[in-house]
Amino acid sequence: MRILINFQNNLVPVYFNVDSKQPVQRTLKLLTSALEYKYYNGKQALKKCLSSLISIEIEGSEAILHSKSEFDTLALSLY
Repeated sequence: MRILINFQNNLVPVYFNVDSKQPVQRTLKLLTSALEYKYYNGKQALKKCLSSLISIEIEGSEAILHSKSEFDTLALSLY
């Protein structure tokens, strides 16, 4: 399943499996709050990844953040 979220005035596609045990709305709320928190309070490497974010993939309780540079791709725990 694919949903677009608005992050830092950019539409970012979020891909996840609909077989997940967590409700979609709860997962998206956790994701957006974690992204906002990390954008303002995270380390420099994480901020660099978030500034060039192109897509997000949800796998279980982790969000895989894909950026323009493959070296900046990171995993972020949602819980």
